[in-house]
Amino acid sequence: MLIRPPVPPDLRSSEITPEALYLSRREWLTAAGLAVGAIAGATALLPRRSAAQQALGKPYGLQPDDKPTPWDDVTSYNNFYEFGTGKEDPAEQARGFRTRPWTVKVEGLVKKPGDYALEDFVKAGRVEDRIYRHRCVEAWSMVVPWRGIMLADVLKRAEPTPGATFVEFTTLYDPARMPGQRVPMLRWPYTEGLRLDEAMHPLTMLATGVYGRDLPNQNGAPLRLVVPWKYGFKGIKSIVRIRLTDRQPSTAWNDAAPDEYGFYSNVNPTVDHPRWSQAKERRIGEFLRRPTLMFNGYADQVASLYAGMDLRRNY
Repeated sequence: MLIRPPVPPDLRSSEITPEALYLSRREWLTAAGLAVGAIAGATALLPRRSAAQQALGKPYGLQPDDKPTPWDDVTSYNNFYEFGTGKEDPAEQARGFRTRPWTVKVEGLVKKPGDYALEDFVKAGRVEDRIYRHRCVEAWSMVVPWRGIMLADVLKRAEPTPGATFVEFTTLYDPARMPGQRVPMLRWPYTEGLRLDEAMHPLTMLATGVYGRDLPNQNGAPLRLVVPWKYGFKGIKSIVRIRLTDRQPSTAWNDAAPDEYGFYSNVNPTVDHPRWSQAKERRIGEFLRRPTLMFNGYADQVASLYAGMDLRRNY
């Protein structure tokens, strides 16, 4: 099946950096006398920056030739099957989708379960801007400046019990508002899952915005999962429930086509999709294809999570 540094919460809109400054981040760093190849390690050497400069976000795991994908592409080329299977469908079909009020239920093997209004839920963590590379199983990719909180902050506040080993996520189920759910192409509502150590990893975040703005409906408003070393369909959108469990949860695409979409779904160029190669990818906005990187370029940060595992069998 084809799948069609911290920012203050009261940052004024006048201080939010426009897309043009995001796209010129490499030039700005060069002017500051820093080599692009040392971006990740050189942040501490930068002079004191204004709130607007801080809103550029930290570029995690980017390569020297990476630059943020333009806003228009990030918000118009989406997979969000609850609003249609075409890449342009979500932007059109989700236009009137209301995301306030919104409640997130945290339950399962935790000492402090509860139902949280979105505003209270976000207060569980420190809001940050981070630029991540993303890879879709369909062999296209983007570089996205996200805003959000670390999932670990939310889970720590809920206090997982010793038996918790997995985290299950569930999307809103509302066919009246999400027309794609009227078609039984997947088991609705959409579900996804991570191992607890993956969920607690400092790269894993819950996004509430992109490019310094509130998250657009088509990108998974008001809350979506971001796990940059995994294929994009792991990034469940419009989350309403987070449940900790002692068993590996079932997930929508793994249930629909287990021979194509594994539970782990780590970006691995040596494991092809049954119908196409994963060895190369096309960055949105570019013509030529580029080699796919193991763990999407985040191997140094996450490979230890899978030490001793057969990454072909556990795809």
